[in-house]
Amino acid sequence: MTRLKNIHPGEILLHEFMFPMKITAYQLSKDLGIPQTRISQIIKGKRRITADTALRLSSYFGNSPKFWLGLQNDFDIEERKRAIDSTLKNIRKTSRQFV
Repeated sequence: MTRLKNIHPGEILLHEFMFPMKITAYQLSKDLGIPQTRISQIIKGKRRITADTALRLSSYFGNSPKFWLGLQNDFDIEERKRAIDSTLKNIRKTSRQFV
């Protein structure tokens, strides 16, 4: 089975928010009060969205910081899962019952 590409939150920021709203990385960085390199690295997939950035993005776009951190967490989990998939397959489930 062919796996779909794991989409970095920076791609979502760029294609779903910045492009439609015609916002440049420079403008977004100035409006958020952060270095332009931070936004540029995020949209290139070279940097994570931190809690600080999530709070700033949520204030700017009117959504929640959990939206941005959720995208980042989903991306990170999938990346790590792909990296250790064979190890995960070898882990046996416990036979103990939760009370």
